[in-house]
Order: sequence, then C-alpha cells, then structure tokens
Amino acid sequence: MKRIACVLFSLVMILAMSACGNRVEQENPKEIVTVEAAQSEKGLSVTTQEAEVESSELQGTIQELAAEEPENGSSDGQEADVNTKTLVVYFSCTGTTELVAEYVVEILGADLYEIIPENPYTEADLAYYTNGRADQEQNDPNVRPAISGVVENMDGYDTIILGYPIWHGQAPRIISTFLESYDFSEKTIVPFCTSHSSGIGSSASSLQVLCSESAEWMDGKRFGAGVSKESVENWIEEMGIE
Repeated sequence: MKRIACVLFSLVMILAMSACGNRVEQENPKEIVTVEAAQSEKGLSVTTQEAEVESSELQGTIQELAAEEPENGSSDGQEADVNTKTLVVYFSCTGTTELVAEYVVEILGADLYEIIPENPYTEADLAYYTNGRADQEQNDPNVRPAISGVVENMDGYDTIILGYPIWHGQAPRIISTFLESYDFSEKTIVPFCTSHSSGIGSSASSLQVLCSESAEWMDGKRFGAGVSKESVENWIEEMGIE
C-alpha cells in the first residue's frame, strides 16, 4: 500500500504541474513562451504530451502494483482464514444445555447453532411420565421431530461439539433428526449432555450409528445444572479440543 501511495502522489504532482502550466499560459502567453524557449535551450522542457505519457505509464504501474498486493491483509498473498472450523450445536428446553454450549463458544471462539424445533415444546410436553409429547417421542425410536432452520456451510467445519439433555436415558429424538440431516464424513464429533442425575450412558453410542462410519466420535461428558465455566474449560483441555 505504501508503494501505491507514493506512485499516486507522484501522479497527482505531475498532473498538478501540468494544470498550473496551462493556467499560466492562458494568463500570460508571452511569458510562458519565453520560459519554454529558455527551458528548451537547456533540454529541460516538459510538454503536455510528455506529461500525459508519464501519467499513462504511472497508471499502468499502479495497476500492476495493485494486482501484486496481498488480499485480506495477508503478508504472503494468501487469503486469511478468518472462519472457525469448530461448530457448537445444542438443543435446550430449560437453558441448562444452552449455558454449557455458550461456555464452549466463549472458550474456543467457535460458531454456535441452536437446534430449534418447528413445533416448540411446552412445559406439559416435557412433563415426565405423563404420556406427554416427550414421553411418546422417547418411546418411539423412529420419531424425527422437524427442525426449524439449517446449518450453513456444514462442509466448512471439521469438529462438531454436540450438546443435548438426557430424556429417559437417551438424547431427544430431535438430535437424531439433526444427525441424519447432514454428512459428517471425516468430521470429529464431541458429545456432551446435561441432566440432574443420569450420566451420558449409551446416548452417544446410540447417536453414533446414525452418522457415517468415517466420523470420529470422542468420549462424551455429562454436566449438571449450574456447571461453572472453569469445569467446562477443564473438560475442553482434557479432550484436547481446539
């Protein structure tokens, strides 16, 4: 950019001198002829045509320098990678899982995607052992609740950190909907769950079969209500997640 600025400055000075010369010639033609004659004798005359040629040459140089300038502020001419390769995905109805997901995003600087059901769950839907909506869905492994919205550019992520609550010992069926909606080939999936007492159990292994065999699943982690950011950070360090 400094080189371009210098060239631009030179161009402006040449054009300014040319313009000044034209104004003087109009105001006092005899004097300018005399000066030009003297300059011609000394080989120092700069005509308007010569100035135009130099201006054209400078413009060409500017274009060449601009083409050589690196994009996005990268000193080596390579495009800077400003996008994270980690996506935190979570489903939360009470806010417990959401809190953990937000901690992970703050720690890693990752992107965040919330799984939002097209048909939101009510308190009655979530009431255990009432034969409500959540109970019915968990009793049927084939249920796939619809999701509102999609992940843009899923192919751009290498690591998916997947968070969900435990419902009757398993992940909510809407997590199955999510996993069956994308291709996770060659990606790393790191599950975590939240619950009052139940561990992650077989919930992660039940989800793993829904993905490509080339997807790498890491061991999951359970967090309780009121988990601290420090506890989440320790887990991330232990897992070696970047």
